[in-house]
Amino acid sequence: MLPVKTLWNDEARSALIARINRLTPDTRPLWGRMNANEMVAHVTQGMKMGLGELETRPRKSVFRFWPLKHLFVYWIPFPKSAPAPREVVTRGKDVAEWSAAVADLHATFERFALRARNDQWPVHPVFGTLDGKAWGALGWRHLDHHLRQFGV
Repeated sequence: MLPVKTLWNDEARSALIARINRLTPDTRPLWGRMNANEMVAHVTQGMKMGLGELETRPRKSVFRFWPLKHLFVYWIPFPKSAPAPREVVTRGKDVAEWSAAVADLHATFERFALRARNDQWPVHPVFGTLDGKAWGALGWRHLDHHLRQFGV
């Protein structure tokens, strides 16, 4: 049985979509420097990374190894304003207009949900090799973290 907090859980996915739909381009962050549009682009890039649609470069990281990888993928809350892999940094970059950015997030979210969990998954630049279960949990946690950042 899958944990509730994963992109593979239909109810958890629906709840995230409802939270995304409460965002507006004027929603202010409770912490950090990204605006709502940059955050939407950032989480979309994270999902595209999980789908293998975003080219990444592996980093040397202690988080690639047990038990740190497992703790950060599944348990430890993401620190506020933690550094992100450069491939998903959107702050200060040209991002799509709000409705296009949100539509891209929804479409990417849908592609992710349709992918088979037992497929071969791309290597995460920080966490290394992840299976579908780990990508589903990490994707949920990443979206939840940034939606909480914006109070939704």
